[in-house]
Amino acid sequence: MTTAVLTPERTAVLRRRIRIVVAITISWNVIEAIVALAAGGAASSAALIGFGLDSIVEVLSAAAVAWQFAAPDPERREKTALRVIAVSFFGLAAYVSVDAVLSLAGLREAEHSPVGIAIAALSLLVMPFLSWFERRTGRELGSASAVADSKQTLICTYLSAALLVGLVLNSLLGWAWADSLAALVIAGFAIREGVEAWRGDACCATPVAVLTGEREADHCDDGCCSPS
Repeated sequence: MTTAVLTPERTAVLRRRIRIVVAITISWNVIEAIVALAAGGAASSAALIGFGLDSIVEVLSAAAVAWQFAAPDPERREKTALRVIAVSFFGLAAYVSVDAVLSLAGLREAEHSPVGIAIAALSLLVMPFLSWFERRTGRELGSASAVADSKQTLICTYLSAALLVGLVLNSLLGWAWADSLAALVIAGFAIREGVEAWRGDACCATPVAVLTGEREADHCDDGCCSPS
């Protein structure tokens, strides 16, 4: 695989972009967590409370990347950041799975909440852009942790969709089980991405040393490294 060599100036620009998108992600998720947890408590909605907790997990993941890129040489902190992101994936999968099983067993239900529907809809508008921007920047820079964090943000988007569908269907048709089934699928995806982050795969993200010409890149033949 042939990779372009990044100039120091371009590297600095990409690192600054990642710091900015991570700061925006953290700010949004803090607001999202507060609103979702408050609305979930008011409506006794396990789905909304779970969504709020997912926002906290997303803050942890983004904070790990922010900590990494606060250093003069972020690549030295990448392995630790990936471990934190992986653990956050596993924690998210565990909670979502337990909550979905309890809901399917009839012990919990996603109840109607106008505030919950509104915050889920807003998240569907905000999160895809943040995920795309961080993923694109992380790939160019060769940061596995940034790519992994972008996947965490993407999972938050899926959870927003599941929450929105579940709340709307429950409100209109009384189908409280709809978001539980979607949540189980998302949990499986989160486990897979957590394993990749732990191993440092992150869709073949190229180490910074390769992009700066310090060593040759390993071959990647699954197509995931192509520019997007």
